[in-house]
Amino acid sequence: MATLTHHDAVTAEYLEVSSGTRKKFIWIIIAGVLVLAAGLLIAAFNIGGHHEAAGAAHGAAAAHGGAAEHHGSPIWLKRLIMSLWHSNVFFLGVSVVGTVFLAIQSVAYAGWSVLLRRVMEALGAFVLPGGILVLLIFGLGMINHDIFHWTMPGIMVEGDANYDAIVAGKSGFLNVPFYLIRTIVYVGIWAFFTHKLRQLSLTEDLNGGTEYFHRHINVSALFLVLFAVTSSMSAWDWIMSVDVHWFSTMFGWYVFASWWVSGIAAITLCTILLKQAGYLRWVQASHLHDLGKFMFGFSIFWTYVWFSQFMLIWYANLPEEAIYFNQRLGGFGGQYTWLFFFNLVINFVFPFLVLMTRDAKRQMIMMKIVSIAILIGHWSDFYLMLMPSTMQENNGYLIEIGVALVFLGAFLILMTKRLAQAPLVPLNHPFLDESLHHTT
Repeated sequence: MATLTHHDAVTAEYLEVSSGTRKKFIWIIIAGVLVLAAGLLIAAFNIGGHHEAAGAAHGAAAAHGGAAEHHGSPIWLKRLIMSLWHSNVFFLGVSVVGTVFLAIQSVAYAGWSVLLRRVMEALGAFVLPGGILVLLIFGLGMINHDIFHWTMPGIMVEGDANYDAIVAGKSGFLNVPFYLIRTIVYVGIWAFFTHKLRQLSLTEDLNGGTEYFHRHINVSALFLVLFAVTSSMSAWDWIMSVDVHWFSTMFGWYVFASWWVSGIAAITLCTILLKQAGYLRWVQASHLHDLGKFMFGFSIFWTYVWFSQFMLIWYANLPEEAIYFNQRLGGFGGQYTWLFFFNLVINFVFPFLVLMTRDAKRQMIMMKIVSIAILIGHWSDFYLMLMPSTMQENNGYLIEIGVALVFLGAFLILMTKRLAQAPLVPLNHPFLDESLHHTT
């Protein structure tokens, strides 16, 4: 029996973003602004909380062996800056995972995922804007040193009132010029390879042949080597250095695992939404099944890294390491304890139980629910990484959710714009037939 060729099986399929869809994205941003405004008003009038937080911060700094922490910006402004940092780092990671997943599929000579390549490419649309925002938000946080304690004037100068011996010992790595250089390098590498892989894919659409296919593999292999280094270093810089006295040798892997499973969930959710809108008609249950296996497997991998980090620190019970979990388990009046356990339930227990069966991985409704849960869960995971060490007990959720909705709306606008710029199916890819006939 003859197999279908590319041209017999598929025709060029373009996404048309309707005005109604654009309005939905804008409404998400408007809803975020309204929630954000409500959160800012509530936080701004909670005057007493600022002084309590300042006292708690002073005690925490003294217990750490460092200088008394400065008051910084008003609580509402500090929460806004931290929320911008939190959501931007999360969405930037999700975005670059689209490029990473694409590169892995290329170097693995994977055929099943060819029909999903445009979704992976579109996910990378936020890499450059997100990278620019990292620099801008860092500069905003530098005004009153709200994000990173190690940026305070005199903190590395012996004899200064702000001097901290532990931070001073890290001055060769944690200094503003070197930090900015590293951040520009990370973002530059990610943005360059995202653009390069996209261009090779589009050129292949126009010219066909195998030349661009092989070049795509070579470029992907180089990118994966560089990403393996820059992903861990960016986790140290953007998240772990918020807890400047604390360290974990597994933290780079932990952040990568959270980004990674969130990115796969985003690819899955976007694929399902396109499918439900009448696009990607050649994507079948077998493709969803494979995406479901990735989400199932890497939810377990995230939990493995989470448990390994937690268990080793708990067992050793060293004060300079255990402080991280003490803050999140019972610290600050127990405000983060529920979130600590919710994090495990939504990011491990729920996807593990729901995706355990083969049938669940092949049903769009189940995959859609799990994808949304994973994205919410790992956004909460990043919240838990960042907020206890910066906001202490003065945390909240309205400002953070409002900012997240603004970022979500902007992310969707950028992603759908990129999706609409090229055919949804790479017609001249050598493995397209394999993807069309993929069965599991």
